[in-house]
Amino acid sequence: MSTPSPVATVTGLSISLGGTPLLADAGLTLTPGRVQAITGPSGAGKTTLLSALIGALPPGAHIASGAVSVLTEDVLALAPDRLRRLRRHRVAFVGQDPGSGLNPRMRAGRIITETAAARVTRTTVPELFRLVRLPTDQRLERRRSAGLSGGQQRRVALARALARRPDILLLDEPTAGLDPALRDDIADLLRDLARRDGIAIALTSHDPDFVARCADDVLALTAPGAPAGPPAPRSAAGAGAGAHPARAGEPVLTVRGLGARHGRGPGRRTVLADLDLDLHAGTLTTVVGPSGCGKTTLVRALAGLHESFDGTLSLGGTPLAGSYRRRTREQRRRIQLVPQNPLGALNPVHTIGATLTRPLRLHFDLSAEQCGSRVAELLTAVGLPPDHAGRHPHELSGGQRQRVSIARALAAEPDVLLCDEVTSALDPATAAGIMALLAALRAERGLAVAFVTHDQALTALHADRVLDLTASDHHAPGAQRQPKPVHG
Repeated sequence: MSTPSPVATVTGLSISLGGTPLLADAGLTLTPGRVQAITGPSGAGKTTLLSALIGALPPGAHIASGAVSVLTEDVLALAPDRLRRLRRHRVAFVGQDPGSGLNPRMRAGRIITETAAARVTRTTVPELFRLVRLPTDQRLERRRSAGLSGGQQRRVALARALARRPDILLLDEPTAGLDPALRDDIADLLRDLARRDGIAIALTSHDPDFVARCADDVLALTAPGAPAGPPAPRSAAGAGAGAHPARAGEPVLTVRGLGARHGRGPGRRTVLADLDLDLHAGTLTTVVGPSGCGKTTLVRALAGLHESFDGTLSLGGTPLAGSYRRRTREQRRRIQLVPQNPLGALNPVHTIGATLTRPLRLHFDLSAEQCGSRVAELLTAVGLPPDHAGRHPHELSGGQRQRVSIARALAAEPDVLLCDEVTSALDPATAAGIMALLAALRAERGLAVAFVTHDQALTALHADRVLDLTASDHHAPGAQRQPKPVHG
């Protein structure tokens, strides 16, 4: 049997932005029926390489050398109308933050069929749901994107891409935020799609198990000019004049009888019910469970961003309002959330320096000189060069944006840090550096951390307590359960 001809080739591609290299001398070939994985540390140019295949480089990016051919077209020189047709009909791209690309006013079923191929009708929506391992008995097709978990949004975006019946499928970190069982399901699905339908698939991933399970070919990129190894576990504490470490072991945040719901009217559904939780100073509590079980809803409720819930909250023994808007500025400072998808949480107009300066001035009234020094400390603490302060979010990789999001939360010097899958888009070395930083802050400042994750190895290494939302007890009234200590 003859080998199919390549449908896309990248040759010697080097891209820079403002004099900073984003990608160096990259080469790639995509062939029908094969899965190509792209690996490498955060900032190596994985997303940039995928974006080049659809002719969507960051504003101001400069192509220093190389060529990109997709379906015999030079996409970097293609006229805008022909490029739109190529993206709409033959090449599908699912980004690292798929939720930001889903129309918040549309229901999931309509999102999937909006740009579908002519032969795809509403009757095939359940089939597409089953294909991407979404349940068909929960009326998910009638929910808007805000009513879906991060993992569900990711799979709806994948179903939307598949509905177009593309020749080429490009996926940026397709399993970030998915539990291990779903990760394996998606790996098997992608292998099946490539072989059965002859699709050429390229994906980026930091997960070696996922790559080993689904990829036929692997391209390992290296970060241009980046130092090797994880960032040093430096403390990011010390700037706030009024910040005092909590004593280790004390409950900082107490939750009693928390129940949370999504939706309104007949479609209203309970996500969590009668949940008790204590977050202790100096400890890390991991929140685990399958996609859609309410992990993100829980941390958003604690942050005051999910108002449809019952129960009581207290911070340091003082009653805490459920709504962020009804909390004092000091209470807002003391509880910080790092979201799963940082792109939608970072203002695209502001530089990274301006983003980190805002909480410093808001909570600590620092001078411009003090802010500049503190911003450099925060960036270094999360493993980013201080000169990244002058960049905008679109100039950073997904992993770099996640580290900025962590730095912004730490700038407020919180007592409680809520982390929603913050290491899922990071390479192992950087993730290890972030966990070391959090361990230092827990020891030095008594920081209480609630950490949503699907990473079992991370839980085993770092967790003091584990809250498992897999159990149906958390979704049915009458069950009040605390996280279980990891050791004894």
